Amino acid sequence: MIIKNGTIVNGAFELEDMDIRVKDGVITEIGKNLSGDDEIIDASEKYVIPGLIDVHSHGCAGCDFCDGKIDSFEKMAKYYADNGITSFLGTSMSLSEEMLTDIFKEFKKFKDSDKLMAYPHGINMEGPFFSKAKKGAQNEDYIVNPDVEMFNRLNEASGNNVRIVDIAPELDGAEEFIKEIKKVATVSIAHTTADYDTAKKAIALGVTHITHLYNAMSPFNHRNPGVPGAVFDDDTVRAELICDGIHIHQGVIRSTFKTLGDDRVILISDSMRACGMEDGVYDLGGQQVYVKGNLATLEDGTIAGSATNVMQCMRNAVSYGIPFTSAVKAATINPAKAAGVDKTTGSLEVGKAADIVLLSKDKLDVDKVLIKGKQYK
Repeated sequence: MIIKNGTIVNGAFELEDMDIRVKDGVITEIGKNLSGDDEIIDASEKYVIPGLIDVHSHGCAGCDFCDGKIDSFEKMAKYYADNGITSFLGTSMSLSEEMLTDIFKEFKKFKDSDKLMAYPHGINMEGPFFSKAKKGAQNEDYIVNPDVEMFNRLNEASGNNVRIVDIAPELDGAEEFIKEIKKVATVSIAHTTADYDTAKKAIALGVTHITHLYNAMSPFNHRNPGVPGAVFDDDTVRAELICDGIHIHQGVIRSTFKTLGDDRVILISDSMRACGMEDGVYDLGGQQVYVKGNLATLEDGTIAGSATNVMQCMRNAVSYGIPFTSAVKAATINPAKAAGVDKTTGSLEVGKAADIVLLSKDKLDVDKVLIKGKQYK
């Protein structure tokens, strides 16, 4: 097929009026006035962007990754696709090794699915290697120190599909963990009391990712810059931002993009099963969550994930003043790099998977979705 007459976000993340030819699931040509006997998709008055990638989503559509069921994985994948999210990392919570093993084994089966829906790149293992003092909505009963052997067992159960693993670097065993596990997965700082020096040391050892920057970590202070200060001070690290309008003030969103640049920000949803659902009582990691609008909290008021998908987070970022192309970049190629899949997806370039979304230019509503060259919507 040929996608014609649209304004594309090209491989350099600049706007350009170009056509895109798709064949056998990949982009084969990008140019002006492409022609042929191909099926034509008219993208007039539309932006044509790479499919979004959410590397931190626990659930949506009434389902959760930790349900550990193929049916739940599929419902989530269809919801993602409906909203222009063409691929993702299934994100776990702090649970027992036995529970995570069962979940990861089921995910391994799902990962080979050939159904037309958003497809998984692997797992973001959020927990259980955290500080109890910064547990957030993680279940304290299952939190343990970083454990290389435990990770290796779980990764093997997943089919070696863990792409990101999160730890608190101040804990016993963290240094050894970073040195060993950076060889097989992206290591991220999360749910931590680490100060600036500890975070800097972890980055020097091999941490390249920060989970939901500002949330569940030491704050940025002019005398004690904490984890955020370490991120600002080192250009080798990317940082997740939850742009749901709840977790982070829009002024901080703008400041973070200015400080880090659009190469180092990753937009995420951190969504839980209430995303796409009505207000009510849900669960996350075995704990009750109360959802009203975009706000999801535990009974004690602790924010518990979000009820917003990453496409809406991208729209929010634009409404806060982030340039459209920067917001797209932070929701596509940057998460692709974190997941180690940027050679095959995450941008509109010849040879990459035809994961493509058409958006209305006025409201950025999803008009059409292609996943590996097949039209989903």
